[in-house]
Amino acid sequence: MKKFVSIILAMLLVLGLAACGNEAETTAAAGGSSAADASQSDDEVFVVGICQLVQHAALDSATQGFKDALIEALGDKVEFDEQNASGEAVNCTTIINGFTAKGVDLIMANATPALTAAAAATKEIPILGTSVTSYAAALEIDDFNGIVGGNISGTSDLADLKEQAALFPAWLPEAKTVGLLYCSAEANSIYQVEVVEKELADMGIATQRFAFTDTNDVGSVTQAACDACDALYIPTDNTAASNTEAIANITIPAKTPVIAGEMSICKGCGLATLSIDYYDLGVATGKMAAKILTGEADISTMEIEYAPNLQKYYNAAMCETFGITPLEGYEALTD
Repeated sequence: MKKFVSIILAMLLVLGLAACGNEAETTAAAGGSSAADASQSDDEVFVVGICQLVQHAALDSATQGFKDALIEALGDKVEFDEQNASGEAVNCTTIINGFTAKGVDLIMANATPALTAAAAATKEIPILGTSVTSYAAALEIDDFNGIVGGNISGTSDLADLKEQAALFPAWLPEAKTVGLLYCSAEANSIYQVEVVEKELADMGIATQRFAFTDTNDVGSVTQAACDACDALYIPTDNTAASNTEAIANITIPAKTPVIAGEMSICKGCGLATLSIDYYDLGVATGKMAAKILTGEADISTMEIEYAPNLQKYYNAAMCETFGITPLEGYEALTD
């Protein structure tokens, strides 16, 4: 009997050891899986979709600044799906829908039509706008407090419009009527025109609006503006920025100088500007993106950021063409 009991105990001991061995293997396997998951997390690459409305110097600079800042922050852990809408808002919608189907980690919308397309397409994927003048106007937000909320934030290219309006009496004191030249399809342009119109009225300067609908009527509308006005104001308008040569070909023979809303338009057809640096704006947007992707910041609570510095520039060639001496404190634009 004792021998039988001893045999039973020995068998139970063997079975217990086997069970411990299996548990250890299971635990090791689970630990190996956790290590693999951690390794996979370490190797994670964030995919960022970039939708840029159109190719021109200002937007190109913003995109480059955005990419440079993200690469500096995340290195090879970020990759970009960069697409250009060729100036067509409908193309922005197609591009953004592609990003949502792909499941990108973040969307950077460069210019207002890209932002509105993104906002309509997804409430889940984080969206950062840049080169957007007014988020309130673009997204139809009443009583805007600086935070969009939800899955949207970004940076604004809004300069001090009162100071921009003040460039007219400073540079062109003889101008009595200013033509406001802009694209009627761009909400950001309409907002700027409304503000500058009021500021010029307060200075006793008459204004008249001249809106083109797209590239096709830029020439005819510009000619009408030159025929009716002493000088022109062009806001940070993407259609105008893409057609500065065509505008200059009309304003120069007409002897109608242009005060521009940003440096790339000024470089192409303007006399002077108070402008932000779009590369710096892109860098600020990229830094915001890095915080969102790494979980350091919640996009729903992030305030819209603005360009840190404004610069005064003049176009030396235009000054010579119109016989105007550059004012002190302004820097000559260079290629």
